[in-house]
Amino acid sequence: MTTKANAATMTAATPFTSVLIANRGEIALRIMRTARRMGHGVVAVYSSADAGAQHVHAADRAVHIGEALPSQSYLAIDRIIAAAKASGADAVHPGYGFLAENADFARACRAAGLVFIGPSPEAIDAMGNKAGAKTIMAGAGVPVVPGYQGADQGEARLAEEAARIGFPVMIKAVAGGGGRGMRLVPDAARFTDLLRSARSEAENAFGDPTVILERAIIDPRHIEIQVFGDRHGGAVHLGERDCSVQRRHQKLVEEAPSPVVSADLRARMGATAVKAVKALGYEGAGTLEFLLEPDGAFYFMEMNTRLQVEHPVTELITGLDLVEWQLRVAAGEPLPLGQQAIGLAGHAIEVRLCAEDPAHDFMPQSGSIAYWAMPGELRVETAVGSGTEIPPFYDSMIAKVIAHGATRDEARRKLIAGLTRAAVLGIPTNQGFLARVLDHPAFAAGQATTGFVAEHGETLKPGPGQGLPAPVLAALLFYVTDTAPAHRGTTRHLGPPLPVPMLVEIDGVKAEVGIYRDRDGSHRIQFDGQDRRIQVDGIGPNALRFSHDGVADTLVFARAGAALFLQQGADAVAIRDLTRAVAEIAGADDSDGRLLAAMNGRIVAVHVAAGDQVAAGQPIVTLEAMKMEHVHTAPVAGTITDIGVAAGEQVTTHRLIARIEAAAA
Repeated sequence: MTTKANAATMTAATPFTSVLIANRGEIALRIMRTARRMGHGVVAVYSSADAGAQHVHAADRAVHIGEALPSQSYLAIDRIIAAAKASGADAVHPGYGFLAENADFARACRAAGLVFIGPSPEAIDAMGNKAGAKTIMAGAGVPVVPGYQGADQGEARLAEEAARIGFPVMIKAVAGGGGRGMRLVPDAARFTDLLRSARSEAENAFGDPTVILERAIIDPRHIEIQVFGDRHGGAVHLGERDCSVQRRHQKLVEEAPSPVVSADLRARMGATAVKAVKALGYEGAGTLEFLLEPDGAFYFMEMNTRLQVEHPVTELITGLDLVEWQLRVAAGEPLPLGQQAIGLAGHAIEVRLCAEDPAHDFMPQSGSIAYWAMPGELRVETAVGSGTEIPPFYDSMIAKVIAHGATRDEARRKLIAGLTRAAVLGIPTNQGFLARVLDHPAFAAGQATTGFVAEHGETLKPGPGQGLPAPVLAALLFYVTDTAPAHRGTTRHLGPPLPVPMLVEIDGVKAEVGIYRDRDGSHRIQFDGQDRRIQVDGIGPNALRFSHDGVADTLVFARAGAALFLQQGADAVAIRDLTRAVAEIAGADDSDGRLLAAMNGRIVAVHVAAGDQVAAGQPIVTLEAMKMEHVHTAPVAGTITDIGVAAGEQVTTHRLIARIEAAAA
């Protein structure tokens, strides 16, 4: 292969002064911080959806590169190259996602005389195709998962190879990553449908429907080794990260070091990874991902030829700045440290805070953040704040929250405490879910595998919690923040005061509550057959301090239009005051035959037409939101009377997708 030779010939220094970050959000801000500290100018690019984004305002210069869809902006190579030329940038950092692992982009930078802060296009090509990467790694002596990566992509051949490998098998798109184009096939009966689904998602995400097949290793640990190489032949590893806690094959929790990797295993996996880097003649940051079985056997999955989302945990245990290393290597410098000088100290854990709804299969969410507050004692990588609009076009991650401690348990406890104090109101997030993952006995014991979320999903749902029920807190908030009718503040002067009836709706569930203010200034709230006496101690723009049963407590809240959001602990709820609302017309549920869009997104396929007969649960459309496909199915059996969308169309949440006339019982 040519990558090693190419790297060896590029030993001259390639200084640069201004770095264009071909990305958005938190990673753009992260790269800017280090680049500025090292004396470089920074340039941002942005789509129409990101015109007011933090990374745009933080840069020295910013260039508009197109419309909201990634294909028209962050994936448009020619527009990014033109932006670099127009802004005077002489280097490009791709961040992660978008074009970070696109060899054509690296080539375009090279042809334009721009320093690409990453590996050579030849190395990206070599490792960007999962089939070719497995062949290269096997040739370098790296253990790989048994499977099929042949050129014959016919359904019959793939089904035959799957049967040879033995079920369950894993279908993987050869291009891209992030869990897209990946399907676990439990048996032969499901193979064809899941193959078509994987290919469709891969085609839409990467423009390449080619797949490989692998023997499915059930419930392994997902271990990755951080590596660096330079153009002088140097190569090191910076230890491992454990990324086993995932949903939809996408990481949620990452930690370093792994609780199951011994010093001996770390040395063996690290040596294997360094051997691969040297075989490639690899330059820059990279990560080799492995599946680790309980007996210590490990298998190469893929190599990410870029900086990883989870790089902060490695930075915290090594004390190194990985972006600085990238910039130095790209400038032609040798690696700052040799292998013997790299040590690990303490433990770090990162969680990905995402705009998604864990109660509804982690469905991506978009909308406006009404209130945002993060604890200062944690490392938080984000580009959002109060008032930020989360668009539906990009990845659902809105922040990375990271804790470091002397021990794993210390880091875990710090992160749980931080998530409990953090406030994100206005859109559903996985904040409470993440706190429960970290608090789960299996995770605390270091036993979480890639099957953790599927195995423990029920126990990770919100429990009854401590303190007052949500309807009581909701009624109190409405009562004391002047959103309720004026008569609620009045009391009788003769005899005991009578409670004012209230009807609140919390996350779609209605509750009747009685509330009044007693003569001593306290509030009494009747709910579920009990009286609660609450003393309001203070109220601010977004926090209410109160006492009940001898305990002083705080809840955080925010208003957004007619909605009121409150958070106590790590979970937030959305509230509506229905006390004076007109009674809702009954029957407006799924049984009326209307299929509504569950989120903002783009229709990628319409599977039926008006007049078709459909069964309950039959796919009607496939919608793409935040880089994932979501199939919307028929709520009832019957006849399609109306299709309200077309392929390629952008839709908003609750848009009518189809109407179905229910079949006669």
